[in-house]
Amino acid sequence: MPTTRKKLPRLPIALTIAGSDSSGGAGIQADLKTFQALGVFGMSAITAVTVQNTQKVYAIQEMIPQIVHDQIVCLFEDTEIQAVKIGMVSSVALIEAIAAALGSVQRPPVVLDPVMVSKSGYALLQPDARQALIDRLFPLARVVTPNIPEAELLTGAEIKDLEQMRAAARRIVEMGVPNVVLKGGHLGGDRSVDILYDGKDFVELSDPRIATRHTHGTGCTFSSAIAAWLARGCAFPEAVRRAKHYVTGAIAHALAIGKGHGPTHHFYELYAKGGIKTGC
Repeated sequence: MPTTRKKLPRLPIALTIAGSDSSGGAGIQADLKTFQALGVFGMSAITAVTVQNTQKVYAIQEMIPQIVHDQIVCLFEDTEIQAVKIGMVSSVALIEAIAAALGSVQRPPVVLDPVMVSKSGYALLQPDARQALIDRLFPLARVVTPNIPEAELLTGAEIKDLEQMRAAARRIVEMGVPNVVLKGGHLGGDRSVDILYDGKDFVELSDPRIATRHTHGTGCTFSSAIAAWLARGCAFPEAVRRAKHYVTGAIAHALAIGKGHGPTHHFYELYAKGGIKTGC
């Protein structure tokens, strides 16, 4: 008698296009952990390999642009991808390769995290690539998610308060992207306030600031969480709200790994539900 085959589960798929972080807290490692924690299957196109730990970035080796292009295209030829997150793309050649690849496929929502400088001050985007990022990738994105230093570099304006954040968000939308989430963690204060702007209305997302130095990879995690919720079918504002909630919890349960800025805990909710503890 023939056996009945079980129906295999199907997960939405998200693709991260980003650099590899050898310490595991940021980059594609953070992206894939975030996708899986939020019920999304993660795929990756690696743009660069970094030499880094929790203290600093020491060096970057870019991938050949054609290899980056082909990683993206071959995945779209084989699978249905519901969302894309773009992280570290350090050169004009890489930006052009990614733009060409995404321009040749049926493109889902794209979350662009304009990674420019590491926490230790290492330049992750070459100066001549900044305009290429705006010209070639902004038009492909559903949302751009800069932090304050990145927004200052993009706009050339100082940001010291919420009103200046709003002004910067307006400037960034004028650069050709429909939505911006400007992250306010660098402002200080008792609360961490992010501003969501859709070209018409502003929404403030505010959570209590968590006193910890272990925040490595928070930007990657946040943008990947937005992509994950978009892949799951959430409307854009709801995807951002859920991502903010997730990354705040991940920071609250951050891991004291290494001698510098330790990573967030991407699986904190699953560990709590499963009763998983450290030790044997």
